[in-house]
Amino acid sequence: MSAARAWTLSLEDRATLIKAAIEAKETTYSPYSKFPVGAALLTTDGKIIKGANVENASYGGTICAERTALVKAVTEGSRSFVALAVTSNVNAAISPCGICRQVIREFCVLDMPILLVPGDYPKQPDDPEAKKPGMTEGGVLETTLDVLLPHSFGPEHLELPRN
Repeated sequence: MSAARAWTLSLEDRATLIKAAIEAKETTYSPYSKFPVGAALLTTDGKIIKGANVENASYGGTICAERTALVKAVTEGSRSFVALAVTSNVNAAISPCGICRQVIREFCVLDMPILLVPGDYPKQPDDPEAKKPGMTEGGVLETTLDVLLPHSFGPEHLELPRN
């Protein structure tokens, strides 16, 4: 595994990543939950990899947008990432589920930016949701994996000495 050190996203990269997550949401297959989610990863070599949730009548066979994007990226040869954006149709920032957080942890550094984009992006500055603590331009909650998955277990722990 080779994770990239996180750095501040340029405004252009931020906008491109958010747009890609919104576009990815349009390709979802979510007939059961009616909860479309789109995700987009920015690789260290500048590629954008999109993913959408794909549901299954056997609910355990469902895969989230974040994992779809990561699986696509890894199978296409990318294993080093700069940032992730996630969006849904909910007019508030939603966070990746626990399984997705752990899969993100496998390939991403703990301080990698994660943009949680509301479904009604961009929010107007006077929108109460946009004024909540931690919200940035357009009502996006910018966070990191370390905040979403504190005290996490990762690949490096498998190399620690054992009794």
